[in-house]
Amino acid sequence: MKQLRTHLNLADYLSLIKQSVHHNNYSLTALFYQDKMVALIGYLPMITLYNGKFIWVCDLITDSKARSKGYGELLLSHVEEEAKENGYDAISLSSGLQRTDAHRFYEQKMDYDKVSYVFLKKF
Repeated sequence: MKQLRTHLNLADYLSLIKQSVHHNNYSLTALFYQDKMVALIGYLPMITLYNGKFIWVCDLITDSKARSKGYGELLLSHVEEEAKENGYDAISLSSGLQRTDAHRFYEQKMDYDKVSYVFLKKF
């Protein structure tokens, strides 16, 4: 996760995970290959007027040394199946503008549609 969320130190990361699990039902799933963690996906259920009942993927990262081996596809497919089994209508996520390889993965490999921009205002 440190490769994706470089701005977080360990204490802040653990605090945010604990709060998100408690308040938002956040789930974190890891994929291991030969006893080494190679990918992670973090997600939570949401309900909004625009998406209905859906899963929001907060975090998806494959170790930089293990990319292009299908690990992200396995994890995202796992969450898709879990969503379908639990009656969710969709999966949604946000991806930084600079992450063109990730965009290609979502659109071409995973068949996701680019449907909006995400805006942020920090305080």
